[in-house]
Amino acid sequence: MKVYILEDEAAILKYLLALVVDIPYLQLVGYSNTIAKAHPEIKALQPDLILADIQLKDGCSFELLQQVHHPNLQLIFITAYSQYAIKALNLGALGYLLKPVDDIEFTQTIERCYQKKSTQKVEEVQLQVAMDHLQSSASPKRLALKTFHFTQIVSISSIMYAKSDKGYTTFYLQNGEKLMVSKVLKEYEDLLLPEDFIRCHQSYLVNTAFISKYYKEGYLELVDHTDIPVSERKKELILAYIQRIS
Repeated sequence: MKVYILEDEAAILKYLLALVVDIPYLQLVGYSNTIAKAHPEIKALQPDLILADIQLKDGCSFELLQQVHHPNLQLIFITAYSQYAIKALNLGALGYLLKPVDDIEFTQTIERCYQKKSTQKVEEVQLQVAMDHLQSSASPKRLALKTFHFTQIVSISSIMYAKSDKGYTTFYLQNGEKLMVSKVLKEYEDLLLPEDFIRCHQSYLVNTAFISKYYKEGYLELVDHTDIPVSERKKELILAYIQRIS
């Protein structure tokens, strides 16, 4: 597997180079600390996997990676913890490792890529979703949902509710479409709660725009007549929401 590294922090670049060299099935084909240098090299070398920081001194790697994208390209972002950057990566369903990079976690992530068990193949539109969030101070409008067979970009406002299902999450859209993704509901809670969603039950995250009625027996009725349970400990949250919009 051909690997290219894009990182402008010298110590981290040196560390990543050492980690890559230690894995026998990886072939380091190049590295760079600038987007300007990386662009022609990646085009020419056609790596299978790129390890990339998000923000470099001469720009954002998302835009570069859109330009050099090819169908079998896999990406892993190496990033310092930033709530804003992590939200962008999650909105785009993009894989990442946090700095300082743990060597065991790094090896496990690379192994998954190599075995294609948990592929990090990325479509251009995923990068666009993440980049849109990084470049805008407004609330995110779109979310990348990576199903077993494809990645679908959906408007957040079109999500009626999401339901937890044995380690997976199923999204129910306004047009009647259902999309199952292999992430737990909690991972989407932080992304969607600020965007007018309510966690009314351990298994449900609901878009408040689609709530039609609340029944004191403990459930919500949506505009399409779907009933959503409200757990006992979440009733106060629902009542507070109703009070707020009254």
